Amino acid sequence: MKPVVLERRKFLAAAGLAWLTSLTPAGAEKLLASEVLFAAAYLDPKGAYGVAILDEAGAIVSTHPLPGRGHGFAAGPQGDWLVAFARRPGNFAVALHSRMAAEPVLFHTPADRHFYGHGVFSTDGRLLYAAENAFETGDGIIGVYDVTDGFNRISEFATHGVGPHEIVLMPNGKTLCVANGGIRTHPDQGRQKLNLPTMAPSMVFIDTASGALMSSHALPARLHRLSLRHMAVDASHQVWIGGQYEGDAFDEVPVLAKLHEDLGLVSVELEDRVAAVLGKYAGSVAMGNDGVTLAVASPRSGVVIALDTLTGKALSIDAKPGTCGVQARRDGFVSSSETGRFGAASHDLAWDNHIAII
Repeated sequence: MKPVVLERRKFLAAAGLAWLTSLTPAGAEKLLASEVLFAAAYLDPKGAYGVAILDEAGAIVSTHPLPGRGHGFAAGPQGDWLVAFARRPGNFAVALHSRMAAEPVLFHTPADRHFYGHGVFSTDGRLLYAAENAFETGDGIIGVYDVTDGFNRISEFATHGVGPHEIVLMPNGKTLCVANGGIRTHPDQGRQKLNLPTMAPSMVFIDTASGALMSSHALPARLHRLSLRHMAVDASHQVWIGGQYEGDAFDEVPVLAKLHEDLGLVSVELEDRVAAVLGKYAGSVAMGNDGVTLAVASPRSGVVIALDTLTGKALSIDAKPGTCGVQARRDGFVSSSETGRFGAASHDLAWDNHIAII
C-alpha cells in the first residue's frame, strides 16, 4: 500500500496566504507586542488539524490548517519559512512563509518513504533536511529538499540506522546530528512498532556536504530498547538526548543521554525522584537561553523538569495534567498540554508534543 498524496488544490483552498499577510488586527497587535513567537501543532474540537502561531503570553496570533496530524517543525534561519511535518508515518509537509503573499507549499516524500516528524534547515536557509523512512527496507534516510525550488526533493543520504527521529544542525553549520530511534515502522501497519526485540538505537554525526557518516555512537547493549528521539545542544556543543523506553516497565533504566563528538555517548543518571516522575519517557527536550539549563517534558507523566546540565541536579519539577511540550523562552521555559494549556493561557485545542521558536 502506497501513502496517499493529498490533493493540493483542495488543501490550498482552505490554507490561505502567508501568516503575516493574513493576520487579523488583533493578531497583528499581539505580534507587535511579542519579541518571540512560537509554533505548535494542534487538534481542534471538530477533529481538524492545524498549526498555530502564538506570542510570548501564549495568545494565538494566527492559525493555519494542516491536511493531517502535525508533529515537529523546522524554522528557517532568517525567520521566513516554517515547515510543519506530518506525524510518523505521514508523508506530507507544509511550508508557511511569514512575509511572502503566497500560498503555503504542500510537499510529500516519495512513494516509498515517510516522514518521522522532524527536519532542519541549512545555515543559509537554501536546503531542508528531513528525517525519513525507506519503509520497505527499514533504512533511515535524510531527504534533502531545495527551498529555492518549491521544496523539490533533490537528493538523500543514509542515517546508518533505523527510525531517524529528531535531527539538529550542529553549531559549526556543517554537521548533522541524527537520533536514530531504532524503531521500524511501515505505513501498512500505521504506528505499530515492528522490531522491538531487535531495536538498535544510535546517534550519528553526518557531513552535510557529502552525506558521509562521520561517527556513530550507541549505548550499552542492555539499553537497546531505549529509543533515542529528541535533542537539544548546550553551550559547550554537547548534545542532550531524551529517550523513550520500550522494554519492561520494571526495568531500571535512564531516560536521558548525552553525546560529545570527542567523548562519545553516555547515559545520564538522574536523582531517583526525578527519574521516577519522568516514567522512562522523555517526549520533548529544550535547552534554555543560558545554554546550561535543560527542560524535559514527559507526556506520560504530565511533568516538566528543569535540569542543571553542569551538576546534573534538578532545579524544578513542574507537574501539570496533560503536559506534553516544552520550549525555551526569555525567562525560562514555556510548556503546553493535551488539554489546551499553553504557558499561562488556555485554548480549546489539544497540542501536539513539540513547540518551535520562530
